[in-house]
Amino acid sequence: MTHKPADLAGPGIGTYEEVAGALPVGYRSALSPKETMKALFAVKASIEEGLCRELNLNMVQVPLIVTRQSGINDMLDRDGSRTPVEFPCGLGIDPRLDAQVVQAATKWKRTALSQFGCTVGEGICTDMKAIRKDYFLDHDHSAYVDQWDWERVITAEDRTLAFLRDVVRRIWKVIHHAGAKVVEDFPALVDGFPEIPETIEFVHAEDILEMYPDLPRKQRETRLLEEFAPAVFIIGIGHPLADGYPHENRAADYDDWITETRSESGAVRHGLNGDILVWNPVTRRRHELTSMGIRVTKESLVAQMDIAGQTENLALPYHQAILNDSIPLSIGGGIGQSRTYMYLLRKAHLGEVSVTVWPEELIDICEERDIHVLR
Repeated sequence: MTHKPADLAGPGIGTYEEVAGALPVGYRSALSPKETMKALFAVKASIEEGLCRELNLNMVQVPLIVTRQSGINDMLDRDGSRTPVEFPCGLGIDPRLDAQVVQAATKWKRTALSQFGCTVGEGICTDMKAIRKDYFLDHDHSAYVDQWDWERVITAEDRTLAFLRDVVRRIWKVIHHAGAKVVEDFPALVDGFPEIPETIEFVHAEDILEMYPDLPRKQRETRLLEEFAPAVFIIGIGHPLADGYPHENRAADYDDWITETRSESGAVRHGLNGDILVWNPVTRRRHELTSMGIRVTKESLVAQMDIAGQTENLALPYHQAILNDSIPLSIGGGIGQSRTYMYLLRKAHLGEVSVTVWPEELIDICEERDIHVLR
């Protein structure tokens, strides 16, 4: 029997002994907590303005709560291991609403494009907050999630790798600009740190397996960032690779990871989605900033749901909207806000840029390393 690799089990799975080994020794934050907050909100404003300008988006409100029956919540993966917070909602209602706290706004955004009257080439951007209770809490995974969740209407002709690459480059331009601007205002961020790379490189997940066949998936990413480029976009995450497993599990009902494509060398590849990863010079580890992709068509939705063993969910309103062409074709993604602040402000831990819950064991480890998480 072939077993699923351990690094597909979920993000951040590990022990606090491993976390202690991953945190930097001799760390000193370049900015005080007060300076950090000033810099953080400057970055936030720059990125929101930049995303709206580069991708033709408008900032809109986004739900924190959805109903279970809508099928609109993000399940994050396709094995059902990470479930949302649920609670009955509505005093005096019988029965009360089956409410869920969102894990991401991935599906909601696509349905919302029509609600906000977006036409081809237009889209929306949100300041999304969520709870993901089933993460192992370490230096770059927390139960509290903040993202710039964005979505843009496209045409069938836009469903290409060339279009995907162009959008990725525009997003990287926005992140690079925000990093350059915050360094001007806070010169302490320069000392001892490399510049934020101006360009981003592209590589298929299948190519990474060929490059590093003997390494687990996360170690492949780290080696890639060390040897290939400090900022990369990995294409095709979710489709099984030559070893029979995906580079990482992806939900079956939003990003298209099954469509056949070609690499620049002409090799057969799959997927119109991917992740932006960077080399974090503070933690000296891989650092994921965003997952994004061209969304499923009705054909790729059915195929992916069949692979995931979730065809019963095709009866849900969100899935029916795709099958009935009631919502537009789109591209979208979620850019981790705290992850981006951590990277641009040269932080060792998410808790330095966001306030959430952490186990005392992790707080103690951080204090020993002069990493002071916000309470």
